[in-house]
Amino acid sequence: MISVFTALRRTSYFFRTSTSINPLHKYLSMTQDTEPPALSKSAAKKLAAKQAKEAKKAETQARLKAEAEARDTDDYSKERYGKLPTCNSREKTGRSWTEIEDLSKDMVESEVLVRARVHLSRLTGKQCFVKLRHRYYSVQVVYAVDDKISKQMLKYIGGCPKESIVDVTGTLVTAGIPVESCSQKLLEIQGSSFHVVSEAAPQLPLQIDDASRPLADDGPVVNQDTRLNNRILDLRTPANQAIYRIGHGVAALFREYLSGIGFTEIHTPKIISAASEGGANVFKVSYFKGNAYLAQSPQLYKQMAICADIERVFTVGAVFRAEDSNTHRHLCEFVGLDIEMAFKEHYHEVLTVIGEMFLNMFKGLQTKYATEIETVYKQYPAEPFKFIEPALRLEWPEAIRMLREAGVEIGDFDDLSTPQEKFLGKLVKAKYDTDFYILDKFPLEIRPFYTMPCPHDPKYSNSYDIFMRGEEIMSGAQRIHDPALLEERAKVHEIDLETIRSYIDSFKFGSSPHAGGGVGAERVLMLYLGLDNIRKSSMFPRDPKRLTP
Repeated sequence: MISVFTALRRTSYFFRTSTSINPLHKYLSMTQDTEPPALSKSAAKKLAAKQAKEAKKAETQARLKAEAEARDTDDYSKERYGKLPTCNSREKTGRSWTEIEDLSKDMVESEVLVRARVHLSRLTGKQCFVKLRHRYYSVQVVYAVDDKISKQMLKYIGGCPKESIVDVTGTLVTAGIPVESCSQKLLEIQGSSFHVVSEAAPQLPLQIDDASRPLADDGPVVNQDTRLNNRILDLRTPANQAIYRIGHGVAALFREYLSGIGFTEIHTPKIISAASEGGANVFKVSYFKGNAYLAQSPQLYKQMAICADIERVFTVGAVFRAEDSNTHRHLCEFVGLDIEMAFKEHYHEVLTVIGEMFLNMFKGLQTKYATEIETVYKQYPAEPFKFIEPALRLEWPEAIRMLREAGVEIGDFDDLSTPQEKFLGKLVKAKYDTDFYILDKFPLEIRPFYTMPCPHDPKYSNSYDIFMRGEEIMSGAQRIHDPALLEERAKVHEIDLETIRSYIDSFKFGSSPHAGGGVGAERVLMLYLGLDNIRKSSMFPRDPKRLTP
């Protein structure tokens, strides 16, 4: 009998040698010896391209890694440049920054630290020239490869995006050749460090150089909508930086002068129950279960303050006009500079104060903002604003006579159209050599209901407009302080008395005679600088077509 071990061995041998009757062995042999099917030409081409792309990618990654390692190893300037941590509030070092405008010859050969924006950078061989800008001041910084500044550092500086905010350290030196493109023409900085505080996007919707270019120059011009749609960038131009500093001066000088002669600044409601001036051009807003309106003027509340014995008041605040006027001088929201004043004998007491207030403002702008005015004129050339002292005051009949003598057909009591106002301004400038004047004694029928009639001729009124460069900037009058007369005049203007009942009633308890007026700050700024559009003097203008930014 054959043993079990022998039988198993024979069986194993049988399966190892008898392929003809072993299907599994046969299948394995077939799969090992058979070649895979050949690829088509297009498939082979795609496979080869994919393999080449992957190989190139791997090669690039290896090269970049090697370059980075080499930079870390060989870049002896790596501590002198780079991006600062996002949160700067980590430590206080006691360092002192110098503003570009404060750089002076007395500081030559000393080290300075400046924070500003990169206006442009130009890499040329082993040097890099950077123009730094802060508001409307600029300076050139020069970097050169040496034992402190590496090629890697130079490349980093040259690639820094425009408008990035940077901290630059260097030695202030006298420029070998005047740098005409910078406000600091005779000084420049030999840079030794360059750190990015805030990096700008590499692509800008507009270039500051283009937005700063005078219209008379060749080159790209940035249109108004592009400017306003990208207002943050547009406001960085030197001219705009100067315009809004002068705009600050307009309001500051207004406050300063009136505060100095006993006026009190008050703040009046901007949400009211009825139209301020009895007109339809108001913005209606939802007010709980009813409606309200945005104030067209602080007029009524200034008068109430007079009735409360605050005899000299002024306001600085938003005024809203729902006028579909798409002109160069109208806005739906503007900053109102309003005054109201009690007087003893004649409303000209108030008119004199108003005239002196404007003259003080003009003189203050001339002396305190001369650099800013010059900066604006570089981009927007204009004749300097002219005025005489005391302020020129014309009465309505004289203005009509001047227009008629110049060939204008106009009735004695017709209101002036905008072209007629501008033409009258030219006539006044030619005759009196002033861009500023007061037109007094307007016809009563073309003035608001609260205007006091002239006691000598009821066809005229104790009212006035004030003009700059032939355009009206302020409308004012002696106000009616007698409630019976006020009701009479309101009826003539077809105003529902109940909508202004609280206003009328405020005069029932006794009121001093008073007068005043209101002016738009943006219009004063526009006309003083000779700008062609009020959107240039309003930081974020609101007109019938614009609600953003």
